[in-house]
Amino acid sequence: MKYLTQIVLAGLLCVNTYQGFTQDGSKPNFLFIVIDDLNDWIGVLNGHPQVKTPNLDRLARRGYLFANAHTQSPLCNPSRTSVLTGLRPGTTGIYGLAPRYRTLESTREIVSLPQYLAQHGYHTISAGKVLHGGITPEERKSEFIEWGPDGGFGPFPESKIVKEKLDMVDHPLVDWGPFPDSDSSILDYKLADWASHRLIELGSSAIRPFFFALGFHKPHVPLYVSQSWYELYPHDNVILPPAPESDRNDVPDFAWYLHWYLPEPRLSWLIEHQQWEAKVRAYLACISFIDAQVGRVLDALESAGLAQSTIVVLWSDHGYHLGENGITGKNSLWERATRVPLIFSGPGIPRNISSYEAVELLDLYPTLVDLAGLPEYPDLEGHSLLPFFDLPRYERTHPAITTHNPGNHAVRNKRWRYISYADGSEELYDMHRDPHEWKNLVGLTTYDSIRQAMKKWIPTVSQPLAPGSRHRILEKRGEYWYWEDEKIDFDTLID
Repeated sequence: MKYLTQIVLAGLLCVNTYQGFTQDGSKPNFLFIVIDDLNDWIGVLNGHPQVKTPNLDRLARRGYLFANAHTQSPLCNPSRTSVLTGLRPGTTGIYGLAPRYRTLESTREIVSLPQYLAQHGYHTISAGKVLHGGITPEERKSEFIEWGPDGGFGPFPESKIVKEKLDMVDHPLVDWGPFPDSDSSILDYKLADWASHRLIELGSSAIRPFFFALGFHKPHVPLYVSQSWYELYPHDNVILPPAPESDRNDVPDFAWYLHWYLPEPRLSWLIEHQQWEAKVRAYLACISFIDAQVGRVLDALESAGLAQSTIVVLWSDHGYHLGENGITGKNSLWERATRVPLIFSGPGIPRNISSYEAVELLDLYPTLVDLAGLPEYPDLEGHSLLPFFDLPRYERTHPAITTHNPGNHAVRNKRWRYISYADGSEELYDMHRDPHEWKNLVGLTTYDSIRQAMKKWIPTVSQPLAPGSRHRILEKRGEYWYWEDEKIDFDTLID
């Protein structure tokens, strides 16, 4: 009787079973929106109590929110490579900002997500930052059928707004403050203009089905938007993320190796130069600006008459620290760097549903294949999210896994985060009781069985750095560790 009851309940929850096609029997279009460096600071994820993201929240209410979604890498290039190839960084050997996957013998011939959709009749479009920047002529010939504007980080002021020299790398992109006077000159604004116009054209054309990948640059640094967005967050009322001085007391020293020497400043630098509140405020302002651009594109989708035939998929390539764990930027295996927004909305997708099961961006490729009703593509390492749409309270058995350089992995399930570093050191956190990851439970015998269970999910394959690997690269040579070809001397740590 208990078993029969479970079957009946499952049937009741499956009333929105997704059939893979729109109401008229055609394949769905996809609007595939990626936002650069956006952590969980959006309203529906409760990442920051003041953030204002009405359009992202609206999209989530109209669809399915994966509230415990995680990236495969806390860095742009390996994260996007993983999404587009369906392979983990440890499989491709791509861990840094270079190389590109088409330059490697091992991944040159792989059929990427847009290529697979194109093989099955989809018109594929890329605009903005979808692949990691600097698209090559070879990629333009093969990766997408149609290319819109690349977008970018501009415009830039005549000189940096933050005048103080940064503590590690004084990079020109690492800057923040109100600029320009009007948003209309910002490249992300222009990108939303182009995308909106292109959607209107698609609505009156015969191009079906289409896969439209649209990549916004902000809130990646530089954190420049007009003063109007800063006014949403008055400077005397900005809530700073919790970051106690004791944050890293029980964290292995090796954790510093993953973000050894970076353009993004440490929290200590922000505090010393009285810039912590200014950077948090700038990040919040940029999030609200990008939310508005997403809203403009979603409105265009509606105006074009495409909303009922198009599945919107919105995601970010990785998270971003704003002082938590003593750092800013990405390049960590903690929650703030790995957790990302992930929303599906459109025909056949359950509405106003949230799941806290752990999922991965690696799951996007097989999910879109299933939603399009296409044959399964072999060798993908992710798992389709379709069971969630068939059964919204679906429970997963496998966790989300994030990798940053060979041998460094985080394993996240519904409750726990386990981190294993290449030197053998570990961390374990109860994310229900300790959402800020302040108490490392490794070494406490009470939690050893949980640690062992999580450790079993660590990938058995961890390829060495691919040829041409550069930027944010950590490797061991003999007895010593090297960061971007420089031997690490812990006595020189900037913390």
